[in-house]
Amino acid sequence: MGACAAIGGGVSLILASRSPGHPRAVEGDGVDGPEGMVWIPGGVFLMGSNHKLAQRNERPVHKVRVHGLWMDSTHVTNVQFAKFIQATGYVTTAERKPDWETLRVQLPPGTPMPPESVLVPGAMVFVGTDRPVSLDDYAQWWAYVPGANWRHPQGPQSTIEGKEHHPVVQVSYEDVLAYAKWVGKRLPTEAEWEFAARGGLEQATYVWGDTLTPQGKAMANIWEGKQERFPVVSPKAGGATGTSPARTFPRAARSGISTTIRWILSRRSWRLLGWRCQRSTTAWSSIR
Repeated sequence: MGACAAIGGGVSLILASRSPGHPRAVEGDGVDGPEGMVWIPGGVFLMGSNHKLAQRNERPVHKVRVHGLWMDSTHVTNVQFAKFIQATGYVTTAERKPDWETLRVQLPPGTPMPPESVLVPGAMVFVGTDRPVSLDDYAQWWAYVPGANWRHPQGPQSTIEGKEHHPVVQVSYEDVLAYAKWVGKRLPTEAEWEFAARGGLEQATYVWGDTLTPQGKAMANIWEGKQERFPVVSPKAGGATGTSPARTFPRAARSGISTTIRWILSRRSWRLLGWRCQRSTTAWSSIR
């Protein structure tokens, strides 16, 4: 196989609690593998979940074989994405005026074209609610904000200054493919992502085990149960949390969950980034 590497989300390197005989992951150091990436040995795992909280498209649990792959140990960050923009001059989807013909096919037949004043660059922003609401209509806590993009995630008045090492957000599938091509990598399939995220823990509730906060320790940036129920972000609830810098939480947690939606290759799913390949320093070094 030719050159191979990966971008995007993380993978667990905490292997002490894994079952005996489970293949070991190896973190690249620039000599034995790409720096900042982790080799995930291939294998067979139970994909999906029959848990009571599982989504319909996660059922039923089924066996899947995954080939070995190198995957970045963290999300793609703002500083990494900025290098791509500076080198190529690429303009992201959120920074372009929406194309009505592209939007029209995604709307109910007969939907009239909105005024030109509405078709302005922007993106969907999580705004939350000021009181508990039914969770069957996400339009209650998401809003289209003109001027929102990867540089200004919540709108023109927001910034990523001081957040260089936070995950890049407000990037579309098209944007991610462009970045991946530039850096010489690709998105993973859903199976590749889930296999890496599980880290050898078969059917665990969370990527680090079955306890949400083991020994009272937060393993990820999640919606705090001490606040009001999702999606309330009133002052009483503490406000929205936002992202955290890459490597903030233990490696076991970085692999599978986050406050950012992630893209993968598989249809209908948004996950993290990665690459399937054979473990070979000659393979990855050929694209450095």
